[in-house]
Amino acid sequence: MIHSPCVAKCGLNHDDICMGCYRTIDEIVGWSAGDDGFKTQVWEKIAQRKTELAPGERSESSSISRQKWLAAEARIASSER
Repeated sequence: MIHSPCVAKCGLNHDDICMGCYRTIDEIVGWSAGDDGFKTQVWEKIAQRKTELAPGERSESSSISRQKWLAAEARIASSER
């Protein structure tokens, strides 16, 4: 079992990347249904994003809105068809 990278400090930057765990909104929404391959890829992307994103972006983040969450769910559901 691969543990979630969530650190309960959610806040999306202008690219919809959480500045707490460095996942995209789609990766956050899809985490619970994702297989180990998906989760391993997400962890690899997190390591890369941590080095690429500027430290100041954390202060410019906003909370995850229900609208963004539902839009991500819809994208994931349509890609599974």
